[in-house]
This record gives sequence, structure tokens and C-alpha cells, in this order.
Amino acid sequence: MKRQSILVVTFTILIAAAVNAQVLIKDSANYVQPATLTTPPGALNFIAMGDWGRVGADHQKEVALQMGKTASDIKSQFTIATGDNFYPSGVISEFDPLFHYSFEDIYTAFSLQWDWYPVLGNHDYKSNPDAQVAYSKISRRWKMPARYYAKLISIPGDTASKILFLFIDTNPLIPEFYSNADYGPNVKKADSAQQKKWIAKELSNTSPDIKWKIVVGHHPMFTGGSRYEGYDTKAIRNSLKPLFDKYGVDVFLAGHEHSLQHLVSGKTQHFISGAASEKTAARLVPESKMAASEYGFMVFSVTTNSLTVNTIDQNGKIIYTTTINK
Repeated sequence: MKRQSILVVTFTILIAAAVNAQVLIKDSANYVQPATLTTPPGALNFIAMGDWGRVGADHQKEVALQMGKTASDIKSQFTIATGDNFYPSGVISEFDPLFHYSFEDIYTAFSLQWDWYPVLGNHDYKSNPDAQVAYSKISRRWKMPARYYAKLISIPGDTASKILFLFIDTNPLIPEFYSNADYGPNVKKADSAQQKKWIAKELSNTSPDIKWKIVVGHHPMFTGGSRYEGYDTKAIRNSLKPLFDKYGVDVFLAGHEHSLQHLVSGKTQHFISGAASEKTAARLVPESKMAASEYGFMVFSVTTNSLTVNTIDQNGKIIYTTTINK
């Protein structure tokens, strides 16, 4: 009887340990985690976070605090927000109090007062997505000039080298949204064909100064989360993967899944940073390199010849690092 009890207790401990093992790395046997966060000399450093605006609830404040500390350490130059900026249903106007309660009053660190480049998520479409565009005229750091837009940013260590950023609106690229009661009214106002022409035109830029092409959108193309074969994931893959393959997109950065993930398909590295205030389960799928069900964000450090991504949890621990070289 005593032996049976010991076995039960041991089995329970093993189960608990498995449940708490939140970070999964595909090639874990050969993976060595750096002890400290270091960035390459002359790199462009920025933070990527997503799925966040909950008036400070569900670990949003804790993640925001760590973002401020990390941004200060790396001298982050801007922040990218991968969508679902205001839960539960977006904002109704540029004067909506959620801009203060979920954004201005939460991300207060001096290191986070530089430019923010957001994209729109599906929750942002429930009210008035154009209110977030209009807020750019009120807030010094909120930079969303349109529902989709591009930025060409120089790498500090080599100003002749540039990164082409495309901040896209993935919502109109999902056919099922047009008949959705929540998203349909605002999705129907968007011209998805025009946006795809714009994406192709921007990505076709063959300037030798452009060293990296990074696309940011809310909905992922691949995921080890609950939406692995979801209609939205499939829609984005069907719509955008041919363009990404044709024009050599280096990175697709998304949110939507409330986890932290790194996946690879073809020449494109896929990163999901959607755990800035809630976490959900994630697993390894054939495209995965890493999947973590943890609160946190990502740090990108880009030089002319390398792109390093550090995944940071809410306590400041580096849980995964990868470098892509050109």
C-alpha cells in the first residue's frame, strides 16, 4: 500500500512537471541558451509584442514593466504591436478612454516613449478600426497612418543598409469575416484586392539598399496554437504565401495566438508574439522551431548581415534565442 502511494505521488509530480514545461524547442538537444541578453554592435533593436490591451489585467502590467526594463537595456528604438490592441471590442473613436487605460497609463517607462507601430487585429475590428488611425494625430508615439502602411528604416551601424517593413491589415484577407456579425461591417469597407496589389508593389522593390524585408500582420500563416488549421490561418497562408515566396520575405511577424512561437516555411521565418497579456497553449508542429505558452514579448536586433530574436518572459528571463544570417 505504501509502495503504491509513492508511485502515485511520483506520477503526479511528473505530470505536474510536464504541465509546467511551457517552453518547447524542437532541436533542444543541440540548443544552448545564452545566459544574458546581448545585442550585436550597430544593430537596430526593437520590441515586438501583441494581443495586449486589457486595462492592465491578466499580466498586461507585469509584461509592460519588463518591456520597459528590457527596452532600456537594449536601447530599443521602437515598439511593434501585432494587433488586438484593445480588448474586448476595440475603440469607438480617437477619444475612447481605452487609449489611456490600456495604453498611455500602462506603458509608462521612458524607454517605451519612442514610436509605436501597430497593426489591426480582429478585436480591433469590432468597433471602429479607423479610430486607431485617427489616434496617430493625438499621440506622439502612436504611428498608424492608415490601416496598412510601410516604413523604410536604416540600420544604425550601416545607414546605407535598410529594412523594409510592411505593416498590413490581415482582416480583409479572411473571406469568412465578411459574413461575420462582429467584423463584417468594417471588413466590407476595406479593399483587399488593392491591399494585395500594394503589398506586391512594395515587396517587389529591388533596391540593393534593402537588406531585409519584414512583414507585420495580426493573423499568422503557420502556428502551433489552437488555430493550426483554422480558417483564418489557412486564409492568410493561401493569400500571402505565394507573394512572400516570390519576393523573398525574410520575416513574417504576427500575433493572434496568445503565445510565443518561431516557425519556418521556405525562406520565410515566422514569429508569433501575442502573449503580452494572456497566454494560451502552444505545441510543436512540423514548421516549428520553438513554441512557448508564456507571458512575454520578443526583442529583434538587426544588422546588415544578421537578424537575432530573443524571446523574453514577463520576469525578464531569456527563454529562446535564434539568429538568421545572410
